[in-house]
Amino acid sequence: MGRSRYVISEPEKPHFLTCTVLEWLPLFPRPALVKILLDCWRYQQANQNLRLYGYVVLENHLYFVAQAPDLGKCVSSFKSFTARRIIDQLQERGAERLLQRLRFAKRAHKDDRVYQLWQEGSHAELVYSAEVMREKLDYIHHNPLKRGYVDRAEHWRYSSARNYAGQVGLIEVDRWDS
Repeated sequence: MGRSRYVISEPEKPHFLTCTVLEWLPLFPRPALVKILLDCWRYQQANQNLRLYGYVVLENHLYFVAQAPDLGKCVSSFKSFTARRIIDQLQERGAERLLQRLRFAKRAHKDDRVYQLWQEGSHAELVYSAEVMREKLDYIHHNPLKRGYVDRAEHWRYSSARNYAGQVGLIEVDRWDS
């Protein structure tokens, strides 16, 4: 049986994706760890033709809408690279309690590593129309607002809501203006 019923069905089209930290550990209140995510996306935009339409990074998971010639490979390399760099950062900072939880929660079949950072899968959903794109971007941008973290979507630092509000965001996105 496959790991997930959510697959990247048409890689040339945008997909709404979710990446969740194992055990929902709150890693992303740490700006240095979010920087790893953003730097990885920047690299993929420049080198793997990733088109990032929108994103939000919350304390223990992230949502984004993206497309690429090989989106499955982009998502896989994103999760692999960021996991390695985040674990390295946690080790450098002596975050033993977090590392211990990532070691303990690691899936038994992951015998090629000591830690597992991301939950398996990325809950990929095809964005098949302009209406669905708007729905997904609204969901992404309003998530911090619905949680009561901010009063306006563009006030959430780790979101493309700023880009869509005409402000400078932390990373360039391919704005969807349809």
